[in-house]
Amino acid sequence: MLSHEANSLKVIFIPFIATSHIIPMVDMARLFAIHGGVDITIITTAGNIGIFQNSINRDFSNHGRSIKTHILEFPAEKVGLPVGIETFNADIPPYMASKVLEGFEMLQPQIENYLFGETLEVDCIVSDSFYPWTVEVASKLGIPRIVFCPTSIFSRCVELSFEQDQTHTKVDSDYDKFTIFGLPHKLEITRLQLPDWIKETNRFGERMKVINDTTSRSYGAVFNSFYDLEGAYEEHYKNVFGTKCWSLGPVSLWANQDVSYKAERGHKKVVQEDGLFKWLNSKKENSVIYVSFGSMNKFPLPQLIEIAHALEASSHDFIWVVRTKNTNDKELEQGFMEEFEKRVKESNKGYLIWGWAPQLLILENKAIGAIVTHLGWNTTIESINVGLPMVTWPLFSEQFFHEKLVVDVLRIGVSVGVREWRNWNQFTSEDLVKREDIGKAIGLVMENGKEAEEMRLRAKGLSDDAKKAILVGGSSYANLRQLIEEVRALKLQRLNGN
Repeated sequence: MLSHEANSLKVIFIPFIATSHIIPMVDMARLFAIHGGVDITIITTAGNIGIFQNSINRDFSNHGRSIKTHILEFPAEKVGLPVGIETFNADIPPYMASKVLEGFEMLQPQIENYLFGETLEVDCIVSDSFYPWTVEVASKLGIPRIVFCPTSIFSRCVELSFEQDQTHTKVDSDYDKFTIFGLPHKLEITRLQLPDWIKETNRFGERMKVINDTTSRSYGAVFNSFYDLEGAYEEHYKNVFGTKCWSLGPVSLWANQDVSYKAERGHKKVVQEDGLFKWLNSKKENSVIYVSFGSMNKFPLPQLIEIAHALEASSHDFIWVVRTKNTNDKELEQGFMEEFEKRVKESNKGYLIWGWAPQLLILENKAIGAIVTHLGWNTTIESINVGLPMVTWPLFSEQFFHEKLVVDVLRIGVSVGVREWRNWNQFTSEDLVKREDIGKAIGLVMENGKEAEEMRLRAKGLSDDAKKAILVGGSSYANLRQLIEEVRALKLQRLNGN
């Protein structure tokens, strides 16, 4: 009886309420159910469940996997938000973002009440790093708390390096390059490219200190990565910072091997994109550049104009995922973009997608030759999965660190030339990337020169490694099995102790 109880595991996943955090964490939860036979509950709000409900419904109905959701009531009225506004993404106006965060922080009592429920027996909590207080909840329950880190292991190592060594305070100018302390590779950066919370004390910086402290007090951390991609930094993270970590990715490649999963990933409805794929399938192999800046970013009109002219002047066809700002320029913006779309449609040169795109299906299409990306970690690793070189265009968060990984360590990307970190969707006239620089970077990854060919070969090699990592005997497969067995062993100890 005791052995049966120990083998049966109940794990709670608690994703942060941002699309870019929810999607990979839910994929990871599904992997626990698929390959570990674990009973999974995902805690979320009604306004966020549509992002992944179809996937877990299929897992349950088609395959009998034990995965379900627990719905929280988001306190929209208490924070002054319209009902249904519960997610951090590009559609949230800046004045609403702080209210979403306030509402998110108010969810703690609901989550605690559920976790301490009389009938709920939880064996492990996997929570987003933005829920630092769950380390105390897990301690009270006597179970492990595992941190889900929505970024790369590399960027976490860089962030912790700055926290410990403060190297950036030892240079005279924001423009001077300096070496990031203590990493496996010698990498240089400027203060201009660092997040503001590293350079100065602010509210988010204080939050990050709490996150780092509670991460170090957790049982370990899980990442959407794989050993052949970031093995040196996985070892560095464990050895230098003294905490366990497991790379369990690429989760999108592993959890979404069926076309129907790929088509609906991250979207509430089944979206028919017959016109898009008919157009894409008519193109030659490696001839199309894919341009996307993720779920959190919207450029102002002047930058959209520069991108549009660069793409139109390029000798390559393109797909551009467009998210426009709701500003005073809305009418001008709409007129310019509609005219641009009309021209490129008539010439058969380009295809514009407004809002959500079935990115996994697009990236794996043979016509796609490279990607222009902001280097959010989800898009970065999804591009690596299929072996695409990148034009790197970091904007905020840890994206400049990812540029160092992609361009300088992995050598599968070309920088578009952005030099200064900005807060989310805060652009100035000085931030404008000119059409000439965009076109030049696209040419470097899409042309048939020696440099581009070597980048493609390296990217293809990493794609092969990604596919091997998730097979039986692969590094991520082994890490998942090891982690689940460790949680089972901890449960057995707890039962014996009781």
